[in-house]
Amino acid sequence: MDILTLCYIIASVTFILGLKMLSHPATARNGNLLAAAGMTIAILGTIFLYQDGQGNKLHNYLWIFGGIAIGSVVGTMAAKKVKMTAMPQMVSLFNGMGGLCAALISIVEFDELVNHPGGEIQAGFLAIILLGLVIGTVSFAGSMVAWGKLDGRVKDFSFPGQHIVNILILLVMVALSIYLVINFSAANAYIFYVILALAVIYGLVFVFPIGGADMPVVISLLNSFTGVAAACGGFLYDNKVMLTGGILVGAAGTLLTLLMCKAMNRSLLNVLIGSFGGSAKGGAAGAKVQGSVKEISLSDAAFVMSYAHKVIIVPGYGLAVAQAQHACHELEKLLESKGVEVKYAIHPVAGRMPGHMNVLLAESDVAYEKLLEMEQANEEFPTTDVVLILGANDVVNPAAKTDPASPIYGMPILDVELAKTVIVNKRSMKPGYAGIENDLFFRPKTSMLFGDAKKVLQDLAAEVKNL
Repeated sequence: MDILTLCYIIASVTFILGLKMLSHPATARNGNLLAAAGMTIAILGTIFLYQDGQGNKLHNYLWIFGGIAIGSVVGTMAAKKVKMTAMPQMVSLFNGMGGLCAALISIVEFDELVNHPGGEIQAGFLAIILLGLVIGTVSFAGSMVAWGKLDGRVKDFSFPGQHIVNILILLVMVALSIYLVINFSAANAYIFYVILALAVIYGLVFVFPIGGADMPVVISLLNSFTGVAAACGGFLYDNKVMLTGGILVGAAGTLLTLLMCKAMNRSLLNVLIGSFGGSAKGGAAGAKVQGSVKEISLSDAAFVMSYAHKVIIVPGYGLAVAQAQHACHELEKLLESKGVEVKYAIHPVAGRMPGHMNVLLAESDVAYEKLLEMEQANEEFPTTDVVLILGANDVVNPAAKTDPASPIYGMPILDVELAKTVIVNKRSMKPGYAGIENDLFFRPKTSMLFGDAKKVLQDLAAEVKNL
């Protein structure tokens, strides 16, 4: 076994261990660092130890380390400056860059086949090039649209028969790819670039109609696409660590996508043809008038929570927008000092990406054991005195269980209405990300506490402290 192979084995092991550690909030940060260390070993090993079939080593170190330096500086600055509310946008952007890299690898390798043919071209090799091109390009184009939608720069767009168009584009890409593999020649190399153009179009039309609370599913799915595209690059270069990393990312992303689909009550087939989450239907549903709401004062809310036995906090995107996680943790500590049991209910798709709320609360040092998954939380709501909802909307909307006309009908939600008292903090009565009215706000047990989440939580803490 040579040293480079040993580096790849070490890197692969760190990837697996790091991924395992990412499954729990308490070890997630160290898991990320461990996987990054493994990637560093793999990169340095490839740069200094790799040799091709003729024994030639890499020599263009200036370009290599120049690119690494620029990417490291840009990535570090972006990660340090990004706000928690913009984290989903950054994830989409970085994921898109991974897909673009995989697509560029396929373009370079295909150009090499056309301009520098060296013997018989293996159909399997060409098939992998095309697979990496299509998946990587779809991931890049789709991720850019997802970034634009999350950042408010791109609006939902759909047209009649879009699902049929999506399927036709996909079938044409597959047909052209099969034809090119079977009948490859320099004369029909242009088909490769036709496939590239179709992949860009498919990536765009695939994500354009998707809106509302379905974006976490899209981010997870596109992430799995990037992993598969990277694995194709590992096949092309016979690079074991690139193959392993791509497979791990693709598999993890696919499993997460399935979990997100289950949480949203969507089928994976509907995700693939881009037929879910459109906002037009949600907008129509959101126009329905439910009745009047009941408001609660800060002092009354503080009193009810201070003398409760159990309080469950439901964090949502509004908490992230207000950067109120630290104020929330402070309120939690004050309530616990009065003997109140405080926990957090986390819906799988709360926020704008998988795990958004977990990361947000971890930033303010909330104990991991206090974070309840949806199934656990739903078991505890019937014995809960007060539920405090902070900026969450669609994930607590009873219409998912009671209104077949609702676009979120069938989506598993947090059963907050089972608690004795529900307090909802929102800036206004504006509908949530899915664009639909929330029937919960008009329930007898529910009281509204309007205002910025950070200011409201700080004022609540002050009231609790004085009781």
